[in-house]
Amino acid sequence: MAGRQPVAIVFDTFGTVVDWRTSLIADLTAYGTQRGISADWVALADAWRAAYQPSMDRVRKGLQPWTTLDALHRASLDRLVMDFAILGLTEGDLIHINRVWHRLHPWPDAIPGLTRLKTRFIIGPLSNGNVSLLLNMAKFAGIPWDTIFGSDLFGHFKPDPETYLGVARLLDLRPDQVMMAAAHNGDLAAARSHGLMTGFFPRPAEYGPHQKRDYAPDQDWDIVAADIQDMAAQLGV
Repeated sequence: MAGRQPVAIVFDTFGTVVDWRTSLIADLTAYGTQRGISADWVALADAWRAAYQPSMDRVRKGLQPWTTLDALHRASLDRLVMDFAILGLTEGDLIHINRVWHRLHPWPDAIPGLTRLKTRFIIGPLSNGNVSLLLNMAKFAGIPWDTIFGSDLFGHFKPDPETYLGVARLLDLRPDQVMMAAAHNGDLAAARSHGLMTGFFPRPAEYGPHQKRDYAPDQDWDIVAADIQDMAAQLGV
């Protein structure tokens, strides 16, 4: 980075800060046992996540009006419950299950690394999650954000430019004073194209046995780290 440092660092969240797959499988399995409802919760978790990008694409392409990620998740869940022939779920069950995305656990390095970074930089999520989802997740997991940038602040999902540039606007910073940190090369490529600094660290277990990409950086990102703790060290914290 030739000595440059950001003023703010914003983080992708699903997969980058929190381990969504392990969290979903553990939570759904425990809830199914508690309720006496049998299902292939592992397959459901993977199918639910697979519906994530297609559901947002319908909004991006104008095929449906702006919809929060919570609402998109619920629509996908309703369809998957039918596809998987899961019986016995009440409306209360479906509400609880849909909010599993609010109860995700962080990767082991996330909280200590973010706590270090917070001492010097403004930190927050820049996520496709809505503000309430990200706020509840932070309270549940103990994530020490300074602020939260949910997609509903912008009415857009990443990688739309309104998200990356919206962070700089709301913080009254130039784009090059903001760093996007993510375990996903595509997210960083979009952020860089709009003038943000970039930080990469891999999460090779994010998709479990289904991981197909993002094992390593595919560009010369401003920072390439092993994890968030290593990123903090490289930034001198």
